[in-house]
Formats: sequence, structure tokens, C-alpha cells
Amino acid sequence: MKTWIRRTLLAVAATVTLGGLAACGHRMDAPRANMTAEERAQWREKAVNRVAGKLDLNAEQKQKLTVLADKLQAQRQAVMGATDPRAEVRALVAGDKFDRARAQAFVTQKTAAVSTASPEVITALGDFYDSLNAEQQAKVRAFLERGRRHGWRS
Repeated sequence: MKTWIRRTLLAVAATVTLGGLAACGHRMDAPRANMTAEERAQWREKAVNRVAGKLDLNAEQKQKLTVLADKLQAQRQAVMGATDPRAEVRALVAGDKFDRARAQAFVTQKTAAVSTASPEVITALGDFYDSLNAEQQAKVRAFLERGRRHGWRS
């Protein structure tokens, strides 16, 4: 293989890898990124109340939804960690060589955070979904069929 082809492919691979790592650090919820714990709890409560209203949940079902929201928030916090993901990516390319060992440790840490908390999230989601009646489950399935839209609009 010619040298210029090899270099071009290497540059493309490095660009895709770094772009992917940088995307991990991008927060789509920028307005909520700097919320305090109290503001985050209020936002989560509003979201639970909105879903509870759309699905006509009873008190027990709403409690299970609250547990699910808490588990999801805890998992998100575990994945995000205490450090800034963008700073981690910048540290990978700070030197003259890409720090492969640190990149692998970064990915392993994030993967471990997801796999550790996943059983609790799955249990909470299963408990919530199983507590819904057939009509409520149909509403959830219909919402998921519509794809990602803003809110629960019909």
C-alpha cells in the first residue's frame, strides 16, 4: 500500500476516533447541565407529574415511576462521573502521542458505570411497566412508536 494512502487512512481513523470521544463529552441538555441538586429534583418531579398525568397513574404507579427516575438519574451521574469528559478527551491528546492506555481506561470506566447500575434500572423499569394496566401500556407503546418528539403530544 502506498504511503500516502496509509497516512490518509490513519488520519481519517484518528479523526473519527477523536470525534467520537469528543461527542461523548457533549451534553445535549446544556440548559440543565449546571443545575443544582435541588433544581434537578424539582425538574424530575415535574417530569414525573407530567407522565403521571398523561398515563393516569395511581399513587403506587407514580411511586414506581419516581423510583425509576431516581435510578436513571443515579446511573447518569455515575456515567458522567466527577470529571469533565471534555477535559478527559483533551488530556488524551495533550502530548505528542495519543494516550491509548488512558483512553481505554476512560472507556472501561464509563462502561463499568453503565453495567453496574443497569440491573437496578432494568428492575425499576420492569416494576413500573408491569404495574401499568393494558391501556396504560398501550399508551407507552404508542409513544415509543411515534419516535423522539418533544413531549407526549398526540
